[in-house]
Amino acid sequence: MKLAQELILNVATWIPDGRESASAMVAAGRLTVGDAEDLALTEVPVSEDLAAPEMAVRAARRVLADAAWDPARIALVAHGWTYYQGHDFWSPAHYIAHHIGAGAALPLGVQQMSNSGAAALGIAAQKLVADPRAEAALVTTGDRFSLPGFDRWASDYGVAYGDAGTAALLRRRGPDERPGALRLRSLAFVTDASFEEMYRGRDHFSVAPLAHGGGRVDVKRPKKAYLEMHGGIEGFRGAALRCVNRVLRLALADAEVETEDPRIVCVVLPRLGDSVLDLMYRPALDAAVKAEVFAVRESSGHLGAGDLLANAEHIVVSGALKSGDIAVVLGGGGGFTWSCTVLEAL
Repeated sequence: MKLAQELILNVATWIPDGRESASAMVAAGRLTVGDAEDLALTEVPVSEDLAAPEMAVRAARRVLADAAWDPARIALVAHGWTYYQGHDFWSPAHYIAHHIGAGAALPLGVQQMSNSGAAALGIAAQKLVADPRAEAALVTTGDRFSLPGFDRWASDYGVAYGDAGTAALLRRRGPDERPGALRLRSLAFVTDASFEEMYRGRDHFSVAPLAHGGGRVDVKRPKKAYLEMHGGIEGFRGAALRCVNRVLRLALADAEVETEDPRIVCVVLPRLGDSVLDLMYRPALDAAVKAEVFAVRESSGHLGAGDLLANAEHIVVSGALKSGDIAVVLGGGGGFTWSCTVLEAL
């Protein structure tokens, strides 16, 4: 997405206080030593009492306070998620708009697996470009991966899931910008929808949630079936690497930034285990960029829909960028769609 206007992003993450450690999971027999090494983390955040949309509200309040922005001036609230939002037949986006004081904004739910946060950001950017009356849009994510429905350590391959809410305020650039804001230079997406089959395998369509897997989300079962039906992982690996390379180059081209531009300080990957990053991301970047490539996952794990916004906040909070520096943040979600955003420090 090549932006016709200069859009500014403020980002915030809300992390609960509860923790579960990888070492404790190994000791309890819920995680093997090899799997723990692959995950490359020490612990994940766990929400003991707050539902996913409640964490999103806390992140939203934080970003609005940081930007000193009146929520009544928000035109759109786009909320993305990966897993259960706390009620069966309900709109979490409306809940968030209500509880932050943006009751007149258009609430929109975005469900695109782990890419939901990036997809919501894209919708928000398109809203501001297309509607001159819209002053700002709010993007939120919230995910809580709790038993009995989801085993954050064992439901998937190469991923441990952490709980969090994230938020981003997207708006046009003002005359007096506070420190900590980022310019959204571009946001690109590349999809290969043939891989939606990976998350259903041989399972038939069911009439109610959690009908497969004995009442618990089991991502491994359909993935295993998919690999059996398609002769292994190599076909997906090749397609994924091509898509990641393409989305990176599209985002950089839309931002009018060369791959070897010295202003690119870092490339940030989704918060996934080494096996997944080596499968889909790292080989596509080795020859494409010279900047440092890393994943921020040691104390968070994968935050569902929230990785991209949480990584953007990490860039700000860590002080990694000075004015004019550029960060590239990659994302992706089952289906599959890959995303890439180019951000510039003001």
